[in-house]
Amino acid sequence: MSKPVENPADPFKKALAEATRVMADDPEMTVAYSVDPPGMNREGLRLPQVSRRLTRDEVLLARGTADAFALRRRHHDEALAARYAPVGALAREIYDAMETARAEALGARFMPGTATNIDARIGHEADRKGYAQIGRAEDAPLAVAAGYLVRHLATGRPLPGGAQNVLDLWSEKLTRDAGGALAGLDGALDDQAAFARLARRVIADLGYGDQLGDDPDRPDEDEAGDEAEEDQDAPDDNSQDEEEGGEEEASPERSQEQEQDQSQAQVRMDEEADAESGEETEVPQGEAPPEPPAPAPYSDADPNYAVYTTDFDEEIRAEDLAEPAELERLRAYLDQQLDPLKGAVGRLANKLQRRLQAQQNRSWLFDLEEGILDAGRLARVVANPTTPLSFKWEKDTEFRDTVVTLLLDNSGSMRGRPISIAAICADVLARTLERCSVKVEILGFTTRAWKGGQSRERWLAQGRPAAPGRLNDLRHIIYKSADAPWRRARANLGLMMKEGLLKENIDGEALEWAHRRMMARPEARRILMVISDGAPVDDSTLSVNPASFLEKHLRDVIAMVEKRRAVELIAIGIGHDVTRYYQRAVTITDVEQLAGAMTEQLAGLFDKDPRGQRGRRRVA
Repeated sequence: MSKPVENPADPFKKALAEATRVMADDPEMTVAYSVDPPGMNREGLRLPQVSRRLTRDEVLLARGTADAFALRRRHHDEALAARYAPVGALAREIYDAMETARAEALGARFMPGTATNIDARIGHEADRKGYAQIGRAEDAPLAVAAGYLVRHLATGRPLPGGAQNVLDLWSEKLTRDAGGALAGLDGALDDQAAFARLARRVIADLGYGDQLGDDPDRPDEDEAGDEAEEDQDAPDDNSQDEEEGGEEEASPERSQEQEQDQSQAQVRMDEEADAESGEETEVPQGEAPPEPPAPAPYSDADPNYAVYTTDFDEEIRAEDLAEPAELERLRAYLDQQLDPLKGAVGRLANKLQRRLQAQQNRSWLFDLEEGILDAGRLARVVANPTTPLSFKWEKDTEFRDTVVTLLLDNSGSMRGRPISIAAICADVLARTLERCSVKVEILGFTTRAWKGGQSRERWLAQGRPAAPGRLNDLRHIIYKSADAPWRRARANLGLMMKEGLLKENIDGEALEWAHRRMMARPEARRILMVISDGAPVDDSTLSVNPASFLEKHLRDVIAMVEKRRAVELIAIGIGHDVTRYYQRAVTITDVEQLAGAMTEQLAGLFDKDPRGQRGRRRVA
């Protein structure tokens, strides 16, 4: 039996993981490689995936990301940072960027090799965000520039091209307004508390002092000041003897009278309040504050629906899950896969467009006093010159403002041709509806992990509590928002071709999420189309909950949406009978029928009386 061939990248990954643990001074830290965006939590790090080709750019990016996270873990105290953190959004961004630069600069001072790696990561990030093409300071992030300046001052190293461009745009303002505070940078790098105070001074000097919030060092000073004031206010025995019988005797009497007046006024107010309420309320002194309100339910459809934790869920835009170049490559692959299908889908889309535009027929208003001269009624004027001229005016038939949301199942069972056809159909329908002034939103739903992810890890660490509810990390993807034009979101649909994206499907929460987004829209008419190939399935959740846990929640959400009638709900099942869930649904047995089913369902809804056409049918 032949020995399996080892991935050439595996030795590098193992070595990098061990080096990262040593640098972070955390031998128990987990280090994983993923196509998901890099990240760090209490348990470990998630680094960029390294392919079998082991290219130089991949290696430098993985090393730079690992070094940056490891140095932050070693030199950064979360509790201390939270104590000094500003309350305003922009001030907090500047504070965090400066603190990140501090941790990385400390590593660069003692381990020069990390500086090159982190430079590669900074350059990659700057290229991905297009920093080199920015020409005005207003378009460049001030917080990022502040972090770059701290790094440059602390290490003396030049920045990569795009990063240097951002710093150059803000350099004059930063040095002019905050140069005095930054002069003490070298002495504060080793002390996080001292550096946090310096960062707060920089933020104040830049004009954002109103976002800092309370000074965390001030309470101690206030207490000391209060004690000093008490010492000063307390008279000694001699002063009491000297002033005895003087004005000091009148002061307690006046104070007592004022207290009595205030207490009587308060009693009167309380009595009046009780009289108005019809109840006698007695609040004893020193009563404990009322209990905080119960947490809001996770689901509007079912208040008893349980979720173990939402800390690891994410609602993310498609462009944040892949680099622009990768999205373009995946989109080109999608177009290539479905080139033979484009003609048929295009013909169906044109049919839908003609059907929609046919509803926008125009009519005329006659016998008006002004407008366009009505030539057809001139004969009356010739026959009787005293007859006044008649005018007419063209009137548009009302076509209600409409938004359509396409909610696509991004589960692993959709992999291959089903997800490809779903993506291209969504793309073509978005283009078609946009021509008819109908806004379209394209959403996807899946999970971040196959076996529960970080939610399950926390559940295991906390002793496996019974009936935990949903036990996986949700991932809700926005491929195209309703207000974004199709041309900007075109490449995003290629993300569905990305290997490793499609995992589990928790339909109920995804449907409720899409419904909430639609309810926030201003359009008069809202249409939600769900495309799925199976019932909700998540092995991690169903292994510790009743077998019908996810399916019951899906039914509850559907019932809520259909009962409220604020959103018109349609479903298309691919090889799966969705008619047992949805009132208006169609099931197709072949994915090739998807384009026709989507087009016909939407066209039916745009008829004059769509609610009268509800039905359930199966396309053989």
